Amino acid sequence: MTSITVLGGGPAGLYCATLLKAARDDLRVRVLEQNAPDATFGFGVVFSDQALDFLREDDARTYDLITPHMESWRDMTLVHRGERIVIDGVGFSAIGRLKLLNLLQRRAAETGVEIAYSHPVGSLDELEGDLIVGADGLNSLVRRSHEGDFLTSLSYFDNKFVWFGATKPFSTLTQTFVETEWGPFNAHHYRYTPEMSTFIVECDRKTWLAANFDRMDAEATQRRCADIFADSLRGGDLVSNKSHWRNFPKVWNDRWSHRNRVLLGDALHTAHFSIGSGTRLAMEDAIALANALLAEDDLEDALAAYEANRKPIVKKIVDAANHSATWYETFADHMQNDPLDFGFDYITRSGRVDRERLRRIAPEFAARYDAYRPETGHPA
Repeated sequence: MTSITVLGGGPAGLYCATLLKAARDDLRVRVLEQNAPDATFGFGVVFSDQALDFLREDDARTYDLITPHMESWRDMTLVHRGERIVIDGVGFSAIGRLKLLNLLQRRAAETGVEIAYSHPVGSLDELEGDLIVGADGLNSLVRRSHEGDFLTSLSYFDNKFVWFGATKPFSTLTQTFVETEWGPFNAHHYRYTPEMSTFIVECDRKTWLAANFDRMDAEATQRRCADIFADSLRGGDLVSNKSHWRNFPKVWNDRWSHRNRVLLGDALHTAHFSIGSGTRLAMEDAIALANALLAEDDLEDALAAYEANRKPIVKKIVDAANHSATWYETFADHMQNDPLDFGFDYITRSGRVDRERLRRIAPEFAARYDAYRPETGHPA
């Protein structure tokens, strides 16, 4: 193998290209990105402490490049019926998406990766290389060109969400749940710089229709969301960047490669934003693919090893994300619980945390909950 073309200049594509070029300087690695280098959508991306461990262990250089630009905190907060429930020991770090891209772009260029920006591709016939890496996101051209061969499935969750920024830095990752005249809303919000936060507003379809969001333009939507969460924003403003209502897509591919074409990141699978693992999974995919390609001389063997080693890990995380998303699909029902029961219900939603594990990872919250609700009174 002498040349690789990566379609897509997001975190997955840039990172994969960097790892391969850094390990094999004789390899020609190109990244083709349809947007300009400073174009990005969304605001901050968040990593759990556990999610950052992979980077510290597998690539200390990139870890050291990224982490000085991150905002970090040790707890998370739920707000329900106006009461704040702190869940200790659930640490996160966040960074602006554009900042992360700029850092990965710089490292890729320094390594010798060729990057072509503002380079749209209409057909895979335009691409050259011994291997074509589809890191081109949710609407992947690589995947769509071979959906039957990749055994692609695509469906959507029913809840609506819209992604804003906010000019208020929140002290922790916070989930705020509010009742309104139209129905219940939730906001996921966390700071990614000392001055800015991500602010995702979510509701079910019935509430979305009752609030007439289906008839509002972007500015009216932004104003109404700011009004709904005025108590949380406390004078801060919502900021729009391609902020429109969407349904979260569930993408999965049972086969990860076809001939000399392979998928990673959102082109391959999605994980609901409520567990904050999309970018982490994409970068871990990049590590797994690069390791397989560097370990095997035969391309077919390398791609088979990539899928065999990585797929069970990804499926476990995606299944947990789907469990979490299903909880959000019915969060209005869970809001009938009082605040502490609501907090317990929330932290155990993915199926990965039982009561005993909760005592290990969040001892202060667990002690408070045990005192309030002895185990025989609320089975884990």
